[in-house]
Amino acid sequence: MSNHKGTIKKQVRLSGSGGQGLLTAGLILSEAATLQGLNVTQTQSYGAASRGGSSRSDVVISNEPIFFPEATHFDSLIALTQESCDKFFPNLRDGGVLIIDTIFVKNYTITDQKIYALPFTQIAIEKLGSSLPTNIMALSFLVRVTNIVTEKYLKEAIKAFKPEFSESNLKAMKLAFKLADEYGESNQEKV
Repeated sequence: MSNHKGTIKKQVRLSGSGGQGLLTAGLILSEAATLQGLNVTQTQSYGAASRGGSSRSDVVISNEPIFFPEATHFDSLIALTQESCDKFFPNLRDGGVLIIDTIFVKNYTITDQKIYALPFTQIAIEKLGSSLPTNIMALSFLVRVTNIVTEKYLKEAIKAFKPEFSESNLKAMKLAFKLADEYGESNQEKV
């Protein structure tokens, strides 16, 4: 993104429930963009209950100064719960990217958005032995399909954030990249 001429501004919302690691994913995406030399704002909101309440993290990335820190019309939306999909989908731009976890999101509207629907939680449990890296899988999948930051800087940001989890988080990243590559255009639900 940083080599592109002209203004680039991307708004991302990562949403779901408390305990799904969305604030962590937002911080990692912010750090990756910062390492890449881009301007970033990251804001977050979560319900009264830290686990189970609603949770969201907004990341705005630009090669120009950012004057409003919150995402309002998203280029990308990760929705890991039905509630977050229902609430935030209306603010996803036409042609935007929606990534949902089909374990928790059963109903969604097919429109002009690019929709990637996978059972991220189930895959994390089966392939990585825990649901904890679901957030890193969803984030890495987003990075792979949008190129919002480079793989190099995502990897650096993952390593820097809680180094004790970096090995499992890097496995989650690699798995997500593989899933994104396999998902391809043939399986993409787009009308």
